[in-house]
Amino acid sequence: MKRYLLVINVAVAHGHRVAELFYPTYSPIFKAVVICLLVINAGSVQAQQSVVAEDTAYINAVNERANKIAGMLGITDASKLKQVQAIIAQQYRALNQLHESSKAVVAGIKKSTTLTKEAIAEAVKKQEEEKEAKLKQQHTAYIALLSNDLSPEQVEKVKDGMTYRVLPITYAAYQDMIPQLTDAQKQQIYAWLTEARDHAMDAESSEKKHWWFGKYKGRINNYLSSEGYDLKKANEDWAKRRNATKTGSPG
Repeated sequence: MKRYLLVINVAVAHGHRVAELFYPTYSPIFKAVVICLLVINAGSVQAQQSVVAEDTAYINAVNERANKIAGMLGITDASKLKQVQAIIAQQYRALNQLHESSKAVVAGIKKSTTLTKEAIAEAVKKQEEEKEAKLKQQHTAYIALLSNDLSPEQVEKVKDGMTYRVLPITYAAYQDMIPQLTDAQKQQIYAWLTEARDHAMDAESSEKKHWWFGKYKGRINNYLSSEGYDLKKANEDWAKRRNATKTGSPG
């Protein structure tokens, strides 16, 4: 048995070629064991290499994103710029870790064979609540770190940079679509879009970031309808005005 284990270890260490050298000597069963170990080992190495590649690609993408956002802040001090870039990049990594850890826990809960459907649903809900609490805590700490180096206006730019500037774009669109909005209505729209942005900043993907804005746009649209606006007509009239501007014809 010791001799067999030695051969297996050597085969795993040196690959298929070593295993082939022992094929004539040992039984078909033994050969099969060696082949299985080689396949498992190769798969493990490939998986590890894949994870390393994914991690490297993710880190590069995060750093590039952080550099782009920091580059829009007008920071002239190189050391300060580097520090802000690092804070933003670290936030992306922290958020990713929180979301991935929560997904793993939820997946484990759903695979349970001892819990009832109701218990699984309750456990998943509890995990989501715990994740939201951690995200809120991380969000607060992140903004505090940024505020140590940036002005409130620069912090706003970071928030917009992390959410594809959906807030200013959408806020401007509502004002263009309905020019007669009152100051109170504008304030309400802006407040809800700001709330949407805070959630979107912590979301795990671009799709989820846009989902948050979509959710709050629905709330805004319901609010404007309750305020007496015909949004369908307002949108049609807005489209006509934009087309008239493009063609140069009178609106």
